[in-house]
Amino acid sequence: MTASKRPSTSPARVSGSFTGLGWSATAPQVSAPHENIWQELTDDEAADVIAFLHNQTDLNLTAAANAGSWDNSIMRVEVLTPNKTDALPYVNNAINKPERWARATIWVGATIEPYIIEYQIGPLPISSNSIVTSLDWLTTKGTTFQRNYDADDDLTTEFMFNVSVSIQDIVIDLLNGTAAGGDDDDLDIWGIDPLWHPSPDTTVQWVTFWRIPSSLFDGETLMPQGLYFELNTTGRDPSGWSVIGWLYRDVFYNSTESFRAAWEAGDLKKNTLNLEGPWIGTDYRGPTTKVGANSTMWASEKAPPAMVPPLGEDGIRYKVDVDNKYVEWMDFSFYIAFRRDTGMRLFDIRYRGERIVYELGLEEAIAHYAGNDPVQSGTAYLDTFYGFGPYAFQLLAGYDCPTYATFLNSTFHADEISTTHPNSICLFENDQGYLIQRHTDDAYVSSTKNIAFTVRSASTVGNYDYNFDYTFYLDGTIETVVRASGYIQSAHYYGNQDYGYHIHSGLSGSMHDHVLTFKADVDVLGTANSFANHTVAPITTTYPWSRGMERSTMKLFRDYIDNEDDAKLFWPQNARSMFIVVNKNETNEFGEPRGYRIMPSKGPGMHATIQNSTNLLNSMNFATHALYVTRQKDTEPRASNANNDYDTAHPVVDFAAFFDSESLDQEDLVVWFNLGMHHVPHTGDLPNTVFTTAQGSMQILPHNYLLHDPSRDSRQTVRIDYNGSGVQSVHTFGADFSKGLVNMTSVVPDFWVYHGDIDVRKFPYDPQDPFNDTESIV
Repeated sequence: MTASKRPSTSPARVSGSFTGLGWSATAPQVSAPHENIWQELTDDEAADVIAFLHNQTDLNLTAAANAGSWDNSIMRVEVLTPNKTDALPYVNNAINKPERWARATIWVGATIEPYIIEYQIGPLPISSNSIVTSLDWLTTKGTTFQRNYDADDDLTTEFMFNVSVSIQDIVIDLLNGTAAGGDDDDLDIWGIDPLWHPSPDTTVQWVTFWRIPSSLFDGETLMPQGLYFELNTTGRDPSGWSVIGWLYRDVFYNSTESFRAAWEAGDLKKNTLNLEGPWIGTDYRGPTTKVGANSTMWASEKAPPAMVPPLGEDGIRYKVDVDNKYVEWMDFSFYIAFRRDTGMRLFDIRYRGERIVYELGLEEAIAHYAGNDPVQSGTAYLDTFYGFGPYAFQLLAGYDCPTYATFLNSTFHADEISTTHPNSICLFENDQGYLIQRHTDDAYVSSTKNIAFTVRSASTVGNYDYNFDYTFYLDGTIETVVRASGYIQSAHYYGNQDYGYHIHSGLSGSMHDHVLTFKADVDVLGTANSFANHTVAPITTTYPWSRGMERSTMKLFRDYIDNEDDAKLFWPQNARSMFIVVNKNETNEFGEPRGYRIMPSKGPGMHATIQNSTNLLNSMNFATHALYVTRQKDTEPRASNANNDYDTAHPVVDFAAFFDSESLDQEDLVVWFNLGMHHVPHTGDLPNTVFTTAQGSMQILPHNYLLHDPSRDSRQTVRIDYNGSGVQSVHTFGADFSKGLVNMTSVVPDFWVYHGDIDVRKFPYDPQDPFNDTESIV
């Protein structure tokens, strides 16, 4: 996952605006039925909010461009998502449009005990009626105040390098490199996240050495060196900080002096070093010349099959309102929103005119590591701290998405800069490569193409690349898919045999759990819903016709989970249960409650292996089970908060507090589900983990909702009638077929139009002076 809370590295700024972003197919336009009230702040709105905050003298703000760790500054501003109860009258009946508000996160550094705090600002647009007020109502601990124990990370980094310099002769001998904080260093230093607090007034952290790649490839997390030291960084005065001890080859030295004495005595056997080589690069490494048919991937240079849309103005079968990020495809419609913390999310998803999901999106992502060494044991990332939005970079046409996809931009506002990632969301329709329906007998064959529609984004959070898909199917199913690629964060192999495989030189795969929590606010024919549990179970019974003899069989047992306290759930063994959001008051003509089922698709669903994390403490209560059901509350919109990572024992939002014995019987319900993987990297994860195995998905699918398979309404169906004399008739049901010649050059992407960010500083605001400042955290 992410590397650390260390400073980012950025390429040089490029002045001027970006043009020719390329690639985006022009979809037919449609007018959204209502304004996208969930959409992020515009650049102008963000600028107005930031200027308004600077006018609040009691906040004592310094412009972000000039702020240091001892100043107060604006970390980020974004839209305050309207409460569902306020939004529904407008969404359903176009009345009482909710006021638009912003939220701001403020870094308060001008104090001996620095903290983070959030406010709400509005109503927008900014006027004499606008105010700054508390956002405490959105927390479970009663306040957005979050103590910041890492406010002086710049000084901490300097302190780490000074410690390294103090034993530079040992570092050179053991690690064959230097870590002095200079541009010519061979080694980098960083460590655990979050920091440890063995007592309320103490902050400690373990750090380790990593080799810095000299090449383009950022494979630093593949080159741990196996030397660790522990620091006490309590308080803001570095003169009070100290080295607690050193660890090398599973031996702990309780001072720098004792570590040096062991080295001088020749007691330190050297580790196998993890050194740079072609093995960390992601380039092609096969033969440099074309070879015969018996070689590995002998025809890989040949162009593969390409996805192409039908030609002509009717080739694109979906409609988009770009300004409102509103989409229609077949029987579905929805709005797209984007957040700095969680990236892309969808609102007001409707199927055949009825809303089935009010909100669908990522809540939090955990990468919890384990290891014999203190850095792996101490690492458990909460990735919304870093944010998925800032690293949702431009998608690559022809690779991330088909060249015929429609691309949309995304924007977030942090450090008084509005950043737009061009072409960071793509929309496309494609054939799934297998039929959605088929049947054959001796008289006919019937088949229907499985065409689906996908909304995609990807975020590179540190060393990991996450691909997020929301895919819509002709049978009314919505699938949420997450895939992981990128570099693993590895461990030195010494002492870690029980925590991963030996995968290279002195390298361990470093086992970890990925748990990504999603919110699905499901509305089935209104907001009065119940959560059904239908279980297939074995029984032994007799029947009137069995003449008293017992039969081994199975039955369907129907039940409801009526209370929040009972709604922390695991997926049953052998997938024997069906979890369904139903409306008891809306039955089909056969008396069955209409509903939408929740079920894993790729992968079995997830929860964290470690249940009582000594790293995340009270900040991972959404990861202890596979899924949860709660009663919707405007005060409980998020399962986590990006600021939880500052103090995991006292989170701003503790998901466990959501469960307070409330009824789930015909109430407005929210399902929270986990996707991810138990990842024990092997040699196939070098240099990068591959999407094919590192993925999970959840389906939300109609259950007794309609009276037949709705894909029967697709004209992309054929029935061929035949007998012993051959084909007698062909039925295509009025479907069109592709015509004309395909221009294959249209599916070859122009790689030279790829861009980074488009940034505009907000204080002082100058929209005519954009610049490029693409940042990563590796």
